[in-house]
Amino acid sequence: MKGKSLIICIAVIAAAIAGYRWLPSYYNPFAPLSLDDPPGTLTQFKLRRLTPEHCEILLAQANARQLIRTQTVADTTGECPLSDVVRVRSFGQVSLSSSFLASCPLALSSALFVNQQARPLTQTMMGSSLSRIDHLGSFACRNIYHRPNARRSEHATAQALDISGFTLENGQRIAVLRGWKNDTSGPWLRALLGASCGYFGNALGPDYNAAHANHFHLGMRGFGYCPQSINHQTKGQNM
Repeated sequence: MKGKSLIICIAVIAAAIAGYRWLPSYYNPFAPLSLDDPPGTLTQFKLRRLTPEHCEILLAQANARQLIRTQTVADTTGECPLSDVVRVRSFGQVSLSSSFLASCPLALSSALFVNQQARPLTQTMMGSSLSRIDHLGSFACRNIYHRPNARRSEHATAQALDISGFTLENGQRIAVLRGWKNDTSGPWLRALLGASCGYFGNALGPDYNAAHANHFHLGMRGFGYCPQSINHQTKGQNM
């Protein structure tokens, strides 16, 4: 029996090794992230462990495929120094209310979210293409909620984007503030915010607290911290 058990054990190990070799890269947590990897936990995991070098390579590929249009920006010094940031001009066919500064991870995560989730969700749920994203900015040299004794905000390093609304191809403009409780746009906005959780470290919206009533906060801190409904007294540790 011991000999048979050993043979079975060796066979199982051999099968596992053989299966691992043929495992698609997007199912392999140790394979590098690809722009074609589907949304999911593994893609989120790979986004969180990106090296600066790999992020730059993927961002260049995303530019070449017109998933995003970025411009290099010189490093800055001062109270909130910035290094290795880019200026995002558009997300391919989706324009912006204005350009914004972003770290490489924020730019890449945003490009994947817009093209893999936001665009198809908008077409399916709203019956029109996503045309423009309105935002309140990304970089601001400040502490969380402007509190003097709080830690620095993600915005102080261009690691977060605040989205305030969307414009559709049919001309419809939907603000997060008014659209969140609307019977038509509300479910779509909730679907967008929920889908963003697979790309960002934290995704906060109107149900998080009063400070986010008019925008989505999409930041790189944490891992999948996307509370859908938290009392307005919550302090917001991931800002």
